[in-house]
Amino acid sequence: MPDYANTLTRVEDYFDRTATKTWERLTSDAPVSKVRETVRAGRDRMRDVMLSQLPTDLSGQRVLDAGCGAGQMTIELAKRGAQVTAVDISPSLVEIAQKRLPREFAKQVTFQSGDMLCDTRGTFDHVLAMDSLIYYEAHDIGDILAKLSPRVGSSVVFTVAPRTPFLMTFWGLGKLFPRADRSPTMIPHAPVKLAAAARTAGAKGHLREVERITSGFYISTALEFAT
Repeated sequence: MPDYANTLTRVEDYFDRTATKTWERLTSDAPVSKVRETVRAGRDRMRDVMLSQLPTDLSGQRVLDAGCGAGQMTIELAKRGAQVTAVDISPSLVEIAQKRLPREFAKQVTFQSGDMLCDTRGTFDHVLAMDSLIYYEAHDIGDILAKLSPRVGSSVVFTVAPRTPFLMTFWGLGKLFPRADRSPTMIPHAPVKLAAAARTAGAKGHLREVERITSGFYISTALEFAT
């Protein structure tokens, strides 16, 4: 069973070596395949769902965009007035996000590459982690919530792959094949198991399921950990 550090390294390698151009295109207005159109639509809907859990006016509040990718969530948070720390494990994606940020929000956003858990980033009112925890085991997510919760004033909103029969079959088949040049393994989770893992790790708060989004090959569940 891979630990947090090993998974983090695989994710960084994958996005910087293999997937940067794919994600740059997927998160733009550029034409994509029909399959990727469904993924794009699902991610757009999920972003709206996650943002709906935060106040519409975030003026004066600090928000961590954990796994900011190409910066779409970061821009929406800045539009609401937040002071955003946008972090991604991939320096290449952080560079894209910086280039895409409208100039009028430059003073509101701090971009950083590296581990989203680094405690030198300080404290936050909210944390959003869209599709950045999908590769981790339940005990790792429990540990992440335990490490973040003392530094978060209100909530951690994040996504995981739901534990559905389809995804469990897909996950099981994927384990039979070599890993070369493929993305890290997405791990399906049941919210009740994640809640138990968070309690075991000592996280102080309450986990609830917000909404599941299904759009073609994009299947994801938004969860909120209220601190």
